[in-house]
Amino acid sequence: MPLHNIIQHDENTKILIWKITESLNDLKAQVDLQPKNEERLQTIKSKIHQRAFLSVRKLLLEANLSDYDLEYDASGKPYLSNTKTPFEISITHSHEFAGLILSTNKVGIDIELQREKIISIANKFSLEQLSQKDKQKYIRKLTVIWGAKESIFKIKNLKGISFRNHIIVKPFKLKQNKAMSILNFNGIFEKYRIHFLEIENYTLVYVLEKQ
Repeated sequence: MPLHNIIQHDENTKILIWKITESLNDLKAQVDLQPKNEERLQTIKSKIHQRAFLSVRKLLLEANLSDYDLEYDASGKPYLSNTKTPFEISITHSHEFAGLILSTNKVGIDIELQREKIISIANKFSLEQLSQKDKQKYIRKLTVIWGAKESIFKIKNLKGISFRNHIIVKPFKLKQNKAMSILNFNGIFEKYRIHFLEIENYTLVYVLEKQ
């Protein structure tokens, strides 16, 4: 399937979303991987994750980049090695979707399938008080909270950060499609803008560090 969506958040921030419908072989034929990433692809056991890996490379092509521009630091955080492209990058995938965000700001992105299972693990990542009267709305809000915390963690990438204790999402309404969050960890106190939207039965969250 072609590119699912492009979200131009502002002149400095762009999000690209791919719906993964192609076969593994079709995706392999459409992207050119660095030798080390050819090897990395072979170590991924899940066919779904292999397709997601390649779909991210399709998104790079849509952004006039390639796999050869993408590198990972020692902790596994992606960055662009192309010095002509002064953007921060964050990538994500979940089942049928892959996404990436490019920005001159520090950013993180996460996409999650909305699942009832998140209720059973909520106390492991969330201290936020949410109404549980509407079960589906509760799932949707928990998915936003998880995605926000995952995105902030991608930005900071520091060992010891607890989603439950160190990252707090302030109260928000689903219809507003935005919220604020605070990271308070080892003397670091930072605010983040959270933006979210729903794509089919998935929740896409992206976070910009507040300037």
